[in-house]
Amino acid sequence: MPEAAPAAALVVLAAGQGTRMRSRTPKVMHRVGGRSLLGHALAAAAPLAGTVAVVVRHEREAVAGHVGELATALDRDLVVADQDEVPGTGRALWCGVQALDAAREAAGLPRLTGRVLVTSGDVPLVTTVSLRALLDADPGAAVAVMTAVLDDPTGYGRVLRDGDGAVTGIVEHKDASDDQRAVREVNGGIWAIDLDLCREVLPALGSANAQGEQYLTDVVGEARSRGLGVVGVPVADPHEVDGVNDRVQLAAVGALLNRRTLEVHMRAGVTVVDPATTWVDTDVVLEQDVTLLPGTQLHDGTVVRAGATVGPDTTLSACEVGEGASVVRSHGSGAVLGAGATIGPFAYLRPGTDLGERGKLGAFVETKNAQIGARSKVPHLSYVGDATIGEGSNIGCATVFVNYDGVTKHRTTVGDHVRIGSDTMLVAPVTVGDGAYTAASTIVRKDVPPGALAMTVAPQRNVEGWVEQKRPGSAAADAAARATRSGDQGDQR
Repeated sequence: MPEAAPAAALVVLAAGQGTRMRSRTPKVMHRVGGRSLLGHALAAAAPLAGTVAVVVRHEREAVAGHVGELATALDRDLVVADQDEVPGTGRALWCGVQALDAAREAAGLPRLTGRVLVTSGDVPLVTTVSLRALLDADPGAAVAVMTAVLDDPTGYGRVLRDGDGAVTGIVEHKDASDDQRAVREVNGGIWAIDLDLCREVLPALGSANAQGEQYLTDVVGEARSRGLGVVGVPVADPHEVDGVNDRVQLAAVGALLNRRTLEVHMRAGVTVVDPATTWVDTDVVLEQDVTLLPGTQLHDGTVVRAGATVGPDTTLSACEVGEGASVVRSHGSGAVLGAGATIGPFAYLRPGTDLGERGKLGAFVETKNAQIGARSKVPHLSYVGDATIGEGSNIGCATVFVNYDGVTKHRTTVGDHVRIGSDTMLVAPVTVGDGAYTAASTIVRKDVPPGALAMTVAPQRNVEGWVEQKRPGSAAADAAARATRSGDQGDQR
């Protein structure tokens, strides 16, 4: 039997308007480290809860749609709870609890008992480890709140304790006295609360405060008035409770998250030459002895195998880089690069690129939907689209796989150990057989048999005197005239 989750339920508060973001995108859908803010909140907290609800209100359809996407990514059901017109975090949690109860009732299941873990959709740095510590701090307490000690607590609710250190209340900054504002321990906005207590006190919360809202923090006083335990659990890293309310804070938490991600990889055996210019999403996989050079960005589940080097100035999204491969000053998306392959500089790898072991894609090469065999090379200045290339073949400079007829894409097949001459146009659909060659400047419009040489033959025609006739007075015409008079036409010096 799998171990039971330490929390019966999770409620993520994601109903805020986020006006300070100045954006058409809902706040909790802004992204850092390859995930939305809401995605980070769920990734950290959902493993600790049996049932999950996300409370939405502003931009309801967009946020609810994103919740559906996250449910698919997490492979679990997520309940969407709608907050009504009553403002405040206390009201938001009550709407979430009601939605969970309704979902259970609709499924013919009894109400949940135990604790609900409560977090916010705009706190992306909190970790599963810290959330579990909150749940484990005092399992018998009716209320546990994550706290942080800040050098500048302005704007945060202050945690009030008695002489024995017990939490007696939380007062919002706008409602606090001068003495209370001097307190540096603040409410982190993340809670573990007994569900039965929620059902008892949340519907009756008042709003007689500076903001006219139903504060979740009032649960502390309600619990104490009933003789129930309340604990404050300081988080080791105060940044874990950093919220995002504007683009400045979004950038700040993004930088902190990236630094945390890089440190995990570096401690696992990855060399990051310049962490300040290296950006790696949280779902990227880096194996031991990978080297990331300055200006590298790795996104969307990219995998880099052992001993590979990426960078400098390289961006990869949803790519797999094989063991010992090298990618230099290039951009790739949806590409698979074999062990020992070399790419760049200035290569553009589009989706469907699959380069075999020890293959090469050189300077100013673009590939798309192309399967390129082991040890095959496209060294420079070429476009390879909708193609299959066998093993050990060489594609000469300035070759173009002409795959589009204006209506339909067509495919080109190049066999093993083929030599494509410089400036060849392969007009799809066409097949070049094993061991065949094409001469320079060939236009291949029909299949080339194995071992054959394809060439486009046209006699060269020289129109003598053309420059002096058509460009009289030019430097070229003067040079030609001098050469003609000296009888030295063939000397190029």
